Amino acid sequence: MHMNYNSNQDPLKINLSWEPRFGHVAWAINTIVNDIPQTVIQATDKPIGRPAYPVQLLLKLLLFGYLRHTFSGRQLARMAHENVVMRWFLGNKLPCPSYRTLNRFRSSPHTKVLLASLFKTFRHYLHLNGLIDDSALFIDGTKILANANKYTFVWRKAITKAEANLDKKTDQLYQTLIDHQIKIPVSQQPLTSDDLIKIATILTTMIDCLTTQIAHEKPRQGGSARKRVRRKLRHLLHQLATDFIPRKLKYEYDDATFGERNSFSKTDVDATFMRMKEDPMKNGQLKPGYNLQVACQNQYALYYQLFSNPTDTRTLIPFVTNIFGQSPKAVHWIVADAGYGSEPNYQSLTDDFDLHYLIPYGMYEKEQKRRYHKDRKRLSNWSYNEQRDEYTDLDGIVFTFHNYSTRHDRYGDTRQFKVYRSVQYFEDAQREKLATTKSGHRRQISVNYNWLYFKSLAKTQLQSDFGHQLYACRKHEIEPIFADLKTYLKLHRFSVRGHLPVSNEIGIALMANNLLKLSKIPNQTHFETIRKGGNYQESAITTS
Repeated sequence: MHMNYNSNQDPLKINLSWEPRFGHVAWAINTIVNDIPQTVIQATDKPIGRPAYPVQLLLKLLLFGYLRHTFSGRQLARMAHENVVMRWFLGNKLPCPSYRTLNRFRSSPHTKVLLASLFKTFRHYLHLNGLIDDSALFIDGTKILANANKYTFVWRKAITKAEANLDKKTDQLYQTLIDHQIKIPVSQQPLTSDDLIKIATILTTMIDCLTTQIAHEKPRQGGSARKRVRRKLRHLLHQLATDFIPRKLKYEYDDATFGERNSFSKTDVDATFMRMKEDPMKNGQLKPGYNLQVACQNQYALYYQLFSNPTDTRTLIPFVTNIFGQSPKAVHWIVADAGYGSEPNYQSLTDDFDLHYLIPYGMYEKEQKRRYHKDRKRLSNWSYNEQRDEYTDLDGIVFTFHNYSTRHDRYGDTRQFKVYRSVQYFEDAQREKLATTKSGHRRQISVNYNWLYFKSLAKTQLQSDFGHQLYACRKHEIEPIFADLKTYLKLHRFSVRGHLPVSNEIGIALMANNLLKLSKIPNQTHFETIRKGGNYQESAITTS
């Protein structure tokens, strides 16, 4: 027997005061978003025009929509019509926003300010409830696909080669004009797009003058000389207008777009082609994406920043600068993996920020193995005489100081080296053979003592009891955040384009994940008092 069911019957009970169940993530979203300072919200208000949707409402809708794996603007708008939690956020007075409203909001510069304030409020809330402290931040990064076609790549090497070939052709055109005794007000080489446009303007003026002169001259035997000159100038002008100028403008735009990168995508110029951690074909194919850097504690994403640079080593110092720009006294320790270990990073963390760090360098793990300690080529296994300033390898070959050396990389970093060369053994042919290379040159080694100092400091901190215990927490602190983003929230690919919209989207996703984790803490924080309009600093209930 089935229950009596009739979809056309009139309901006898209507719940006009529906609220999410106790402990639902909607209470966490409602509480934290409502506590964004009014000064930040008022900064997004416009004095004229049609009244806009409250930014708190749009932010709540996006946070909850991302928790339900919904990233499309149209699907979010449809969800606002059908989902009871979304309707609860909207209340009884406001209509559902359109997908255009939601898309414009998450791509707006004002949303970036709102998210910064939201994360600040969230960090303050965690501090008040004892969920985080100022001991350490765990930093790591992951790559996320951009909303761009994977075959719309532009490579710096290809553009550099093509631009060099174009410069040769423009130089030949310039010499042709000089041979025809045409004065061009250009002195620099190679010619820029502005120079080419000036040349095209001059050629157009000269062609017009020749046309006027040809119209008044009489026919002569052998043809007109002015017509021959005009024909040549028209050919040069056609080359400039249809080939040289458009290509030069494109190459200059590409050079400006590259910055310090080696590639970008035509459909999202801020995305860089990089190797993704998800590689189903296992062929190492480069795909357009962004490098997300997150700093966390207790598995809460506290700070984040998006980079177009695929190398983690180059992102650490800008990221730490951004963190301390928001919170001058954020932490005392920085914990990260070996991808961040480099001499400039160690030196900047020590000298500029006065921070302790637990960051291995590239060879740290290999240096702990027995095979490394038996390697005859490793400088650390050689003996060093401090008084004579000389090294002796395991074959007894002595290397004495020869000169200082300074090296510069493409990023502007400078490294100082001391160069040691092997001494000459005139009376011992066997040792002399060991002291020279196969080509007959003296063997030499370059020692960077600044790098050796910071490596020793990093090793000391990592091998201390406190450092060993703290670094052991890195994996279960930071890795679950990326797992939740890609597995639970299913954020494998961004749905917007451009650095600012993408940064806003990942900020919304990270905050949604934070609030979901916070709402699952049993007997820790209650958000039910938001019904009374209380502030979380006063009304959040914390139980031990």
